[in-house]
Amino acid sequence: MIAYLVLIIGFFLLIKGADYFVDGSSSVAKILKVPAIVIGLTVVAFGTSLPEASVSITAALQGKNELAVSNVIGSNIFNLLVVLGASALVNPISVKWSVLKREFPFSIVITAVLLLSLVGFNVRQIMDQDAQYYLSRREGVILFILFIGFLISAVWDALRSRKKQSDSEEIEDYKILSPLKSAVYILVGIIGIIIGGDFVVDSASAIARSFGLSQTFIGLTIVALGTSLPELVTSVVASKKGENDLAVGNVVGSNIFNILLILGASAAISPIMVTGLAIQDTVILIVASVLVYICAVSKKGLSKLEGAMFLMFYAVFFAYILMR
Repeated sequence: MIAYLVLIIGFFLLIKGADYFVDGSSSVAKILKVPAIVIGLTVVAFGTSLPEASVSITAALQGKNELAVSNVIGSNIFNLLVVLGASALVNPISVKWSVLKREFPFSIVITAVLLLSLVGFNVRQIMDQDAQYYLSRREGVILFILFIGFLISAVWDALRSRKKQSDSEEIEDYKILSPLKSAVYILVGIIGIIIGGDFVVDSASAIARSFGLSQTFIGLTIVALGTSLPELVTSVVASKKGENDLAVGNVVGSNIFNILLILGASAAISPIMVTGLAIQDTVILIVASVLVYICAVSKKGLSKLEGAMFLMFYAVFFAYILMR
């Protein structure tokens, strides 16, 4: 019972910590006159991925690497099928062509790169359940370098496109706090994220042991759902407000951050050993990504029917991992 309470407290600290960190960092950026669109692409995008980052990096430091990988893969599948599915069910989603042309295909490519890295670029090993799979420090550093390149490219494109818009057309108006209050928000946010990450990893591992479940299962379900709450809330609220093109951008951006930044940093800290189940789940993530992309690119959007279909697919996936 205590483990469940600690898990809930951990999720609360993670989400509130991320909120405080984003508010404080955004305020500092505005004080320094950083454009709002750059804040959105960096601070806010990073902020919604902080729960996954905290859990995965904490798991890597504790040697619980199965949890690190399953958290990222589970979160990405949840983002694609549940977050986009729920958003489309609330309001049909229109998708910007730039996202379909660049960011979405890029997210599929890096997921394929992750899969190939895990199997040592030996495609035949994907079906070999007895093989040893791992993500080395070198591969983690490569993923992290790709993340830096992606971030620089995204900020450069945003600044270039912003020149065509007036200041009044900026994507979001971030509130400005005093310098002292901003610093307090950032500090409190970081403390909440660190403590919350410890609580979630320790309690999730304890729950898994008590039920004889694997860390992979817990990471794919409870931890993935809990750390994906910021993306779910952000996207559904955006969809309700009619800003549904932000839902796809938020999910795709978060999935890219999760693989390149979080797994990259986790593997750079400690090489990640995984089981054949993680390979299966990565393949499922690629299939889900391609499915959602085909649906989105065919009509430059996602309908309510497709949203319901994605939610149904997630229910099937959940039943599958529950029974295996």
